[in-house]
Amino acid sequence: MENRFSRTEMLIGTENFQKLANSRVAVFGIGGVGGYVVEALARSGIGTLDLIDRDTVSVSNINRQIIALSSTVGKYKTEAAKARAEDINPDIKVNTYNIFYTPETADIFDFSQYDYIVDAIDTVSGKLQLVMQADKSNTPIISSMGAGNKLYPTLFEVSDIYKTSVCPLARVMRKELKQRGIKKLKVVYSKEPPIEPHIKAYDEITKKMTPASIAFVPSAVGLIIAGEVIKDLIK
Repeated sequence: MENRFSRTEMLIGTENFQKLANSRVAVFGIGGVGGYVVEALARSGIGTLDLIDRDTVSVSNINRQIIALSSTVGKYKTEAAKARAEDINPDIKVNTYNIFYTPETADIFDFSQYDYIVDAIDTVSGKLQLVMQADKSNTPIISSMGAGNKLYPTLFEVSDIYKTSVCPLARVMRKELKQRGIKKLKVVYSKEPPIEPHIKAYDEITKKMTPASIAFVPSAVGLIIAGEVIKDLIK
């Protein structure tokens, strides 16, 4: 009998599909990468999602974020993603947190309740805190490295952080994690050197250059990450 997940169950089996239905995954950062992670996890039958991000959808997000539509501009990204997930699967449970994850807000979250953590945030301090907190609770985590200023989605790969090269963000993470005694971290990264944007913009909030991006790069990263989460949960 067909249902919304019948093709998935055909592929991975009833027992594994039930594992997904009983799993709880936290996605930190609901942007170009994280939005596609949420989309794919919801379509794969994950039972519970926790979505963490304080941003609202802006017009400039529309070129690359699956949650960004003319109708969602101004809404919290977490709420836009929740609405999509619930439309995909009315039985899913979605918890939203309209805050930025930082070392200062880390104590809000009990990682022991999660079966998997997805790091799709931008700040190094936040990423490091996520990894440290996941390591402390022995919760699996996968981190997205730099997806901005990239043009070739086929160059992204899954690796351990200590086997990465070229990616500037991965270089910083390797150094900082080594100093903190972290032995391994699954990441998605690319050896493609960052492209120099034709038009440069300065972010007044972050005090950094705004990275350029295109529709098919962060989406590819998000789907790769979601695939790793699903495979790890059912192995």
